[in-house]
Amino acid sequence: MTFSVTILGSNSALPTSERHPTAQVLNVSERFFLIDCGEGTQMQLRKYHIKFAKINHIFISHLHGDHLFGLIGLISTFGLLGRKTPLNVYAHPDLENLMLPHLSYFCADLPFEVRFIHTSNKERQIVFEDQKVIVETIPLKHRISTVGYIFTEKTGMPNIRKECILKYNLSIAEIASIKKGSDLKLSDGIIIPNSELIKPPKRPRSYAFCSDTKYFKSLANELKDVQLLYHESTFLDSDKELAKKTTHSTSKQAALIAKDAGAQRLIIGHFSSRYNNLSAFIDEAREIFENTDLAIEGAVFNIDHS
Repeated sequence: MTFSVTILGSNSALPTSERHPTAQVLNVSERFFLIDCGEGTQMQLRKYHIKFAKINHIFISHLHGDHLFGLIGLISTFGLLGRKTPLNVYAHPDLENLMLPHLSYFCADLPFEVRFIHTSNKERQIVFEDQKVIVETIPLKHRISTVGYIFTEKTGMPNIRKECILKYNLSIAEIASIKKGSDLKLSDGIIIPNSELIKPPKRPRSYAFCSDTKYFKSLANELKDVQLLYHESTFLDSDKELAKKTTHSTSKQAALIAKDAGAQRLIIGHFSSRYNNLSAFIDEAREIFENTDLAIEGAVFNIDHS
């Protein structure tokens, strides 16, 4: 099953000729979850050949323009393409109040429903769940109410050892029962423990998106053992006082969170436009957390079973 992240935008505040504001797509078995929707997101979706029709859920971290100015344009395009499927938008309650006049004025004949699901940064909460994945918010600390999102693959059923199916001539009913945790009772009364019959399911894959936030050490506790972590790194550590003033993080601080969380891999992004060369970001982060990559637009990060 595919579990991968495509970077659509990686800049903070201002779009530049080389970098768009924040937007990402998580692909879970060819269902696409859009995370933030900065200006130009729909153009980036086209550029990287992501099918609009497969996006049914959009997760907005907070209500700063560089994370949502692309939303009304994308919704309008969905309507022009004849979309019928409801679109679910997860965000602070104020977004619904802000968007309804725009939808009424610019998208009065929208052929699909836009549903707003409210988030809160007061506590961690489940905002979406289906048979494949569960999505939870992570409270962050920014100038306004902000949440991150953690996407966790649901644990599958254990697999029956093939040699056991042949050895004991297991029926379909027996296989189903064993997968649910039952032992096997043979005709002579011998009990074969469940642990000898199955292979444990693979470890669920996980992706955490930590948008704009100041550094706070306890965040790592919310991200324990995540496989792939995106954490903003607006500034270099030489500008850490500016990061503190604007409630953002540095690349060094992002690396510290990844290290303390026990993450397997880190992506850093949301770069300030003051930096033309991003090499210092990766150098600074890798001094603390070696398995770090830059959020380069168009990059795809696959999350494999470990």
